[in-house]
Amino acid sequence: MSVDRLRSSAARVAARTPADRDRALDGLRALALLAVPVGHWLLGGLTLGGGVLHNASPLASLGFFAPLSWGLQLLGVFFLVGGYSSVRSLERARARGAGTLDWLRGRTVRLLRPVLGVAAVWAVLIPLLELLGVPQGTVRTGTVLVVQPLWYIGVYLGLTTLTPYCVAAGRRLGGWAAAPLLGTVALVDLLRYGPWAEAMPSWLALVNLVPGWMFGYQLGVSWAQGRIGRAGARTLLLGGGALFVVLLLVFHYPASMVGVPGQERTNSHPPSLLVLALAALQCGAAMLLRERIARLLRRPLLWLPVVVVNLSAMTIFCWHQTAMYSVALTASRLGGAVPGLTTAPDSAGWVLARLAWLPLFGLVLAAIGRYARRFDGPWGLRGPVRAAAGAAAALFAVYALGVV
Repeated sequence: MSVDRLRSSAARVAARTPADRDRALDGLRALALLAVPVGHWLLGGLTLGGGVLHNASPLASLGFFAPLSWGLQLLGVFFLVGGYSSVRSLERARARGAGTLDWLRGRTVRLLRPVLGVAAVWAVLIPLLELLGVPQGTVRTGTVLVVQPLWYIGVYLGLTTLTPYCVAAGRRLGGWAAAPLLGTVALVDLLRYGPWAEAMPSWLALVNLVPGWMFGYQLGVSWAQGRIGRAGARTLLLGGGALFVVLLLVFHYPASMVGVPGQERTNSHPPSLLVLALAALQCGAAMLLRERIARLLRRPLLWLPVVVVNLSAMTIFCWHQTAMYSVALTASRLGGAVPGLTTAPDSAGWVLARLAWLPLFGLVLAAIGRYARRFDGPWGLRGPVRAAAGAAAALFAVYALGVV
């Protein structure tokens, strides 16, 4: 596409954008969404051994990747925008006379359609790959990669169902509505990491699942209600930053925001207090930068990619791991270990090579997206076909539970 055509397309998109569109919110959503594939593509490696692809992590050997995960793990912003958007969507639904259950049903369908689509396709791919001679171990590795990001959809759906309660909490507690969630995670961390940790039950960490991920979502709800202003945002930024430093330097939390093979402790599964500290910092920064982001996105050439990413949000989320796996699988079948793709992620050379592969991952994802985006909207399928797709998705879920 020429520069003139690009400018013309950007101008048309900008002209069709409603004047009251919250561009800053769309920009934050696009940033958080793009961090998902970039993070997985950079922090997830693959090795080829005995003709089989295995998952590997550069974090196990390259310690400098840990700080990189602080910028690539933008789940705080992701859930902040989700909470804000849910409140606005619920308000619009109620203004049209729709009930909360109708609103929730619509949100659920929009979230689950793309997930069912990728699951149904992979239910067909698994036997097809094995029929083509791909080792079972390599197929299993691909399944794990695909499932990794999908569980966040389940978390997001669970938080969406709790939106009316988050709204009520915001009305009662204002900007402090997220504080009890932070306190709950802090208490659980104290119990599971303190001197009495050996006496604690193994399931205790699971208590952090809901309050840990709801923290950013509740901040978004309170923000949408106008209960968090610039002073509150500065408190989140500075308080979250200070807590983050203390947890790292004094309480020796793992530096990586994602799991590292061989490490006993992890921050994300389930979320630890360090995840919430980072989320507070990120959310505070997002709130403070909102007006500046909105001004920047008035420029058509900056606004155009934001629109494209938001329109392709679920496609990017559901299919980015398939794109990376497709490239690695092709390389492994053609023969030999390929630097940055099927070699051990344990050197600076691997990092440079992996960076060189990122554009190809993006191109493959775009090619997949041309066909996969049809799963995002209403399915124009007859009843038996829809039933078959649902059954295939269920089979994939059963297979995935057995290997993940």
